[in-house]
Amino acid sequence: MVYTDASGIGLGCVLMQEGRVIAYASRQWQGSERNRPTHDLELGAVIFALKIWRSYLLGETVQVFTDHKSLQHIFTQPMMNARQTRWVEFLADYQVSINYHPGKANLVADALSRRRYDSAVERDVESLVGEISTLRLCAISQEPLGLEAVDQADLLSRIRVAQQSDQSLLDATRVTGSEYEVSANGTILVRGRVCVPKDVELRHQILGEAHASKFSIHPGATKMYHDLKRYYHWVGMKRDVADWVAKCNTCALVKAEHQVPGGLLQSLPIPEWKWDRITMDFVVGLPVSRTFDAIWVIVDRLTKSAHFLAIKKTDGAAVLARKFVREIVRLHGVPASIVSDRDPRFTSEFWRLFRQRWALRCI
Repeated sequence: MVYTDASGIGLGCVLMQEGRVIAYASRQWQGSERNRPTHDLELGAVIFALKIWRSYLLGETVQVFTDHKSLQHIFTQPMMNARQTRWVEFLADYQVSINYHPGKANLVADALSRRRYDSAVERDVESLVGEISTLRLCAISQEPLGLEAVDQADLLSRIRVAQQSDQSLLDATRVTGSEYEVSANGTILVRGRVCVPKDVELRHQILGEAHASKFSIHPGATKMYHDLKRYYHWVGMKRDVADWVAKCNTCALVKAEHQVPGGLLQSLPIPEWKWDRITMDFVVGLPVSRTFDAIWVIVDRLTKSAHFLAIKKTDGAAVLARKFVREIVRLHGVPASIVSDRDPRFTSEFWRLFRQRWALRCI
């Protein structure tokens, strides 16, 4: 027995046998499905249940209970649209009878049809808004690594004093056409950036503020270097930045993920007919028997029946294609889809042309 119901949100269905629940199913309407009339929504719930539970219901006498009374007469309905006609043809594959079940008694299917699933985007936006509402944010008008911010922290004056004690830096400013220049306040600049002398303490302070301050939050070596070189200059800055980030204990403990996160596992659709969707793989590493040293396993996903074909591990795609036609296509016809791994024999040019010739879809 199958109990179904549909609402403006989605559909729900329950599969039962001898008063015991076998399975539940529900989903939301997508896009234009919400605009369908009530009759089509209720019939769509029946079709959905029969499709997902085809392996249970095909060949059995099925009683479908719905709270939409007019569905009892769907097989004798004189006027039907194209969608209803297509669905009635689908129902002809089953030994199905549709019965009326009052909505007050159809509680489980009704509750499933009204269950709302929040999309991942909606959940992310709501969580982000919630987090922002708990923060105390303030706007800053100037960048923290700018010259004025450095001057406020008294770092610029220390750099200026250290520049006067670096003789090589002073000599460079006296060279005609040199890129080193002296600003109005006496600071030595290189193309508008502060030139930091060979002072280990000063350089370490600049590196520390650029990497672990509340404005920077432990950037990587590349980003930290690009941020620093906008305002400071010294020979070997990139190497110093890389060494500083490599020695940071916090960065070593926190491994940031830079790849796109993998999606959720998607289950394969339930086949609707035997040998319509198959899987295949190789069993190798076997002892040689009559020149064969491997087995090609081909399994029907619906009935779980299998063929075990003796092959050689060195057989190419052309040999496998001929054996596939002789042993599988000859007996069961051309499958609609094949599930396999990325073995070179399945991804070769010949096998690709073979799939195109027979209109196969490889997953």
